[in-house]
Amino acid sequence: MGAIRGLRSFGNNLGLAWWAKVETTTPNVTYWFGPFLTRRSLRLNLTSFEKDLSFEGSDSIKHTLVRERRREPLTI
Repeated sequence: MGAIRGLRSFGNNLGLAWWAKVETTTPNVTYWFGPFLTRRSLRLNLTSFEKDLSFEGSDSIKHTLVRERRREPLTI
């Protein structure tokens, strides 16, 4: 495991990791994107994730940034 990946995992276990809760209406799905060490790094990477969802045909993409510990499932 790489150093950054280990730090992300550790931060997530402590509930300090940043996640984006991304919701779409078509399909009606909730995605969890993360973990990230900083809110800034999450924001920098979130744009490309949302673009990918759009290219796959998702509509009405909304996101909320949260700082918490997440486990599976990451797609609902």
